[in-house]
Amino acid sequence: MTATINPRPRRSWLAHLSAGLGLSALLGVLCFHFPELLTSRDFRAVYSEAFARHLLLFGLVAAFLTGTFAILRGRNRRVAMLGVGSAALAVLLGGATVHFDAIDSTPFSLGLDWFVISLFFSALVFIPIERMLPVRPLSPLRAEWRTDLAYFFMGHVLVQFILIAVTASTSTVAALAAFPSVKAAIQSLPVWAQFLLAVFVADLAQALLHRAYHNTPLLWRFHAVHHSTRRMDWLAGSRIHLLEIVLTRSVVLLPLVVLGFAPAAVNAYVILVGLQAVLAHANLRLDFGWLEQVLVTPRYHHWHHARQAEYIDVNYAIHLPLVDRLMGTFKLPPRGEWPAEYGVMKLDTVPVGFLAQARMPLSRRKTYDDYVGRDDA
Repeated sequence: MTATINPRPRRSWLAHLSAGLGLSALLGVLCFHFPELLTSRDFRAVYSEAFARHLLLFGLVAAFLTGTFAILRGRNRRVAMLGVGSAALAVLLGGATVHFDAIDSTPFSLGLDWFVISLFFSALVFIPIERMLPVRPLSPLRAEWRTDLAYFFMGHVLVQFILIAVTASTSTVAALAAFPSVKAAIQSLPVWAQFLLAVFVADLAQALLHRAYHNTPLLWRFHAVHHSTRRMDWLAGSRIHLLEIVLTRSVVLLPLVVLGFAPAAVNAYVILVGLQAVLAHANLRLDFGWLEQVLVTPRYHHWHHARQAEYIDVNYAIHLPLVDRLMGTFKLPPRGEWPAEYGVMKLDTVPVGFLAQARMPLSRRKTYDDYVGRDDA
């Protein structure tokens, strides 16, 4: 008698979507219960209470519907039950009608609200676009998605601590420098002109530091974490070591603080950084034509991540290819060509997993002491 082998059940997007929405809704309710501890003071000023409640209600309803449908289809029932159960617990804790008292001032807090809202809208926009126009077919649940989601979570939840560290470092250095004539000239410009100038100045500073990451062994050990991703999509750009975030943001914001750019121009630049960082890593095969020569697009940055020796030391700009042209590091193949493979040149030198990668740059093991981005080290 021939034994019957049951095929492995397919993973259900609906079940994982339900889990994500249900857990996000639960985190949202907790933010209402403990706003002083769990929400970012600066980010709270961006959205209204009504917006947060409507978004929470949508998440609850969607979690119940997608989870129930996945359970009825028999796909990833445990995952779907996690979504439905989390949503049910969120309802028991008050749901979209949860009451909260006046928010007291606290010196420190987590940016849990920033994580939930940013994840929701990033996934809502980029997952469908990447499905319609992919560089290569790639499931949102591709290998190591949990690792990159952990980076996304940590980078957003710890946003206030990162900002405090960045602000302290830039303010300390800025206090030692004064350029009154330059400041006056910049501050005389309209905000839109200050914004454009801020993009160029910040991109030049970041590109110079970015090149140092690739050419200084100690710095490369941190930056190698970012380049260790083998699959490029909107979530992959979140894979950045926390110490690299602090250093990069300090170096980028320093010239803007020293030169006296208006807060509105700096805030607009920060928003641009967040949007373009996600777009540049997206699994998006979209022909931008001549715009590739003006702005950093997915194809431009994908070649920076290419696992090819001739692309190790090129395309450092985050916003403007002009910066790479000035540095002599501009390199882009003919239109329509994409990298065949991504990742560091020596794959075994970067471990797998969030915690292992966080420890890796600080390890004394010899295998991490070389240029893991190069073959000839």
